[in-house]
This record gives sequence, structure tokens and C-alpha cells, in this order.
Amino acid sequence: MSLIFVIDDSPTMVMSLSRILAKYGYSVETATNGQDGLKRLKGGMKPNLILTDINMPEMDGITFIKEARKHAPTRFTPIVVLTTESVATKQSEARSAGASGWLTKPTQPDDLIATIRQLLPA
Repeated sequence: MSLIFVIDDSPTMVMSLSRILAKYGYSVETATNGQDGLKRLKGGMKPNLILTDINMPEMDGITFIKEARKHAPTRFTPIVVLTTESVATKQSEARSAGASGWLTKPTQPDDLIATIRQLLPA
């Protein structure tokens, strides 16, 4: 079973994503911001894919992606940005930081699962 790591400061979004992912057979771990997420990764968590928001307290998503890419176990882990931001400059900033994909909130469960399946072949 693939482990998906969800990093978002909105408890509602985390709950909603966790429910959708569990329904499709993924196990889910969560963090409330990039700093918490990085601590979990450095503590040995090895997710198959990471979903992160951009705008969060403590450490934003872009900084988190840059740091996760420096961490050997997650250097090549797919990281999908899931955010309300739809500005092209933010998208290119996320891509240069190392993001593998981009989804705009609110996203449809089908789009979310299709994106994950593209990045995590069975």
C-alpha cells in the first residue's frame, strides 16, 4: 500500500484528502506545515508521494519542497502542490523548487486520484 504524506494547515482539507485517499486504498500521514513535514521526513518517514499546500505558517510549501529535495530519501519522491494559488509565477516557482505536479483547490477527487496514479504507477 502506498503512503501519501499530506501537508496542509487546514484541518478540513486534511480530513477531506485523507478520506478520499483512504477510499482509494492509500495510507495517509499528515503534517500541519512544512517545518512539521520536514521533521517527520527526517525522522524516517518514507512516503511514496507528498501532497503539500503552498501558503502555511512556520514553513511554506515552496521552502518545504526545496528542503525535501535536499533530503536523500525524498530527493526523487513525487511532490504535488495542492493550493488555492493559481498564479503562473507560483507554479513555475514550485516547479523550479522540485514540484512534480500542481492541483488547484478545490480539486475533484477524480483529478486528485488521476494525478497520483500518473506519478505512482501500480
